[in-house]
Amino acid sequence: MTNAYFKFLVIFITLAFDLKRIFCFEQFDNNNSNKFQLNDLVNYKNRVKDMFYHAYDNYIYNAYPYDELKPISCKGFDTWGSYSLTLIDALDMLIILGNRTEFERVSNLLEKTISFDKDINVSVFETNIRIIGGLLSAHLLSYRLYLNENSDELDVTKVKNLDPEWPCNGPLLRLAIKAADKLLPAFDTPTGMPYGTVNLKYGVPKGETPVTCVAGVGTFLVEFSALSRLTGDEKYETIAMKAMDALWKYRSSIDLVGNHINTLTGQWTGADATIGSGVDSYFEYLVKAGIMLNKPELIKQFRTFQRAIDKYLLYDNWFFWANMNTGQKTLPLFSSLEAFYPGVLVLTGNLDQALKLVENYHSIWRQYGSLPEFFNIQTNTIHNNREAYPLRPELIESLMYIIKAKNYDLKYVEMAIDYLESIDRISRLECGFATIKDVKDHQLDDRMESFFLAETLKYLYLIFDKNNFLHTDVSSNSFKLIQNNKGECLIETGLFFFNTEAHPIDGGSLECCRLLRLKEKNNDEQLEILEKLDIENLIDRYVDLSTLEKNLFLIENYDEHTSIKQDYEDYLKSIHLKEKIDEQKLEKYCRDKKEGKTTIDAQKKELDIIQMGHNYPFSCYLNESFNIFASTLNNFNYFP
Repeated sequence: MTNAYFKFLVIFITLAFDLKRIFCFEQFDNNNSNKFQLNDLVNYKNRVKDMFYHAYDNYIYNAYPYDELKPISCKGFDTWGSYSLTLIDALDMLIILGNRTEFERVSNLLEKTISFDKDINVSVFETNIRIIGGLLSAHLLSYRLYLNENSDELDVTKVKNLDPEWPCNGPLLRLAIKAADKLLPAFDTPTGMPYGTVNLKYGVPKGETPVTCVAGVGTFLVEFSALSRLTGDEKYETIAMKAMDALWKYRSSIDLVGNHINTLTGQWTGADATIGSGVDSYFEYLVKAGIMLNKPELIKQFRTFQRAIDKYLLYDNWFFWANMNTGQKTLPLFSSLEAFYPGVLVLTGNLDQALKLVENYHSIWRQYGSLPEFFNIQTNTIHNNREAYPLRPELIESLMYIIKAKNYDLKYVEMAIDYLESIDRISRLECGFATIKDVKDHQLDDRMESFFLAETLKYLYLIFDKNNFLHTDVSSNSFKLIQNNKGECLIETGLFFFNTEAHPIDGGSLECCRLLRLKEKNNDEQLEILEKLDIENLIDRYVDLSTLEKNLFLIENYDEHTSIKQDYEDYLKSIHLKEKIDEQKLEKYCRDKKEGKTTIDAQKKELDIIQMGHNYPFSCYLNESFNIFASTLNNFNYFP
């Protein structure tokens, strides 16, 4: 890639990300004077860091190589697959904390010891979000440990502990591929929806039930598409997308889904519609994968579900359970897993509703110092045998989005402090942090789930680490230039997508690998073309070569043909002229829309207008019809 072309690309992306001008969005009111002091944030950030290392060190000393720690008995035990689950789930947190020594030690250890060729049955869903997600995130964030301070460039070929093809290759990525390949037999069903369990060595167990929860079907696209984009193997994304398409196909006539489905027939075995237990991350992935993959149809599907959810489930800023076919409310239950939903609402621009929901959920926390698994809204009591709080992250995750959108409003920062203090006071033991067995009397259970390190503490840390690189917004243009043995490209474009286990995926790295493969393919095609062309025909034929890369290749290699250079300069001028015309159309469209002058005809062409000059991934379709506010986009790196 030439310097001139690279500069052109940077300018192009920068213009594409000028969202305030392009999308005509209104701003949130960020003039709240009641902001939290930065030094107070640092103190709480250090508190969370201490909590993480207390949990992590005790897992290493008392539980490794088992999956999880028993903090009361100070022992380890296997839960989801006997592959040192907590170690993998916590790996990217070591990078976020800047612990290069421990990260390198653990990465080398995993490369030598982890095997996915065992005669053991594992959860397809949990293996994906925790193992594949954890390995992918650690792989994609690992470069952060080798950046020089304030550097925007990194030559990975000169870094001993990075693969020379990073981010498109590397030991942790290869482990993630091995794990994903072991899950693929589960998707071999007539509907494309996966079984819930798979044997790592032999595939789907004999007699395995085809019934699984909706989340177990619709929570693969973020991780599997990342695998496809990094490796160039489309099978992962194709398989995950087929499962998503099936859920959409089998929705009810009133646009609701139940919570359990038969993956062989598509028949619903659980007709309870809810945003919580058994369904939650399906809605989450419609939004996150829709943006990450430039698939507006997924956003539109979420909008369809959202309208039905508000119509049939919503009651006084709570979501009840309802029958998926009739819409009749069935249970007045809040489940702690549904606390993720306000965060998704913030990401899609509905801040007002998100605030109302979080304040309701926080009122339960204030009663018990935590959230019970199920709470009866009508009786204001905990549902029978659902009084535990396993240190879940969902409410804290939503609060992180709200705090960013509200520009660190003290009211919401204090909620985060409340969660931190409650967990540290109630759950901390000498050997780690324990699940709260009963939120009423704070009895403890002998278990520390891996998501406590992967999610709960990570979201708390990011709330108090205001300047963390994961908060980099798109408008800052703080791109990183990466060079590997295939070429160079931009990463860290402010597009980090947290999977449902809080493992950040850098969208820029996915695009980097796609572009490098495309360049490599084009170069091969160019060599074939050059073999067939003689010098005399170059000037006449180069215009027919379809890509800019091919034009550049010919220009660079045949400098003596000045007419080619002149033609190319004219070509660039025509591009710039078109961009200027498109920009004027955009500005006129925005003005007319703001003044209410847009016609029905113009509205039909809205998507085409917004797409002008914005073919760079993540920015080619977002528009005001999705009701996404610019300040949300600027404050959250999940949106381009």
